[in-house]
Amino acid sequence: MKADEVIQAEEERIRQWVRELPDDKRLAFFKQAEKSLKDPDTYATLNYLFIAGLHHFYLGKWIRGSINLLIFVAGVLCIFTGLTGLGILILIAISAVELKALFKAQLVIQDYNNGVMQAIYREIVR
Repeated sequence: MKADEVIQAEEERIRQWVRELPDDKRLAFFKQAEKSLKDPDTYATLNYLFIAGLHHFYLGKWIRGSINLLIFVAGVLCIFTGLTGLGILILIAISAVELKALFKAQLVIQDYNNGVMQAIYREIVR
């Protein structure tokens, strides 16, 4: 089974759990989900800006975002300090890595949101 099929099956499983909740708990689930779920378009836009790392910060992945941002800044600094070739190489490398995330933005966010919905569901059913 492909990763996208697994993620979609997981989302459907969570939706089935939520449909089986009593009305008051289902309402509580949806109120919490509305506040917590992330938008794939926002994620893709932050990634598209090529200021590497911003989309990771959006998902709360502070370490990964910081590392990406530092690599990006290092590449820019290399360009302005005479190491132009190295700087361009660094920027191309980080852009290639981030380009993959850009094309998979929908899937990345769907997987992230599945984790959020599972956590909300566990909290609601306690």
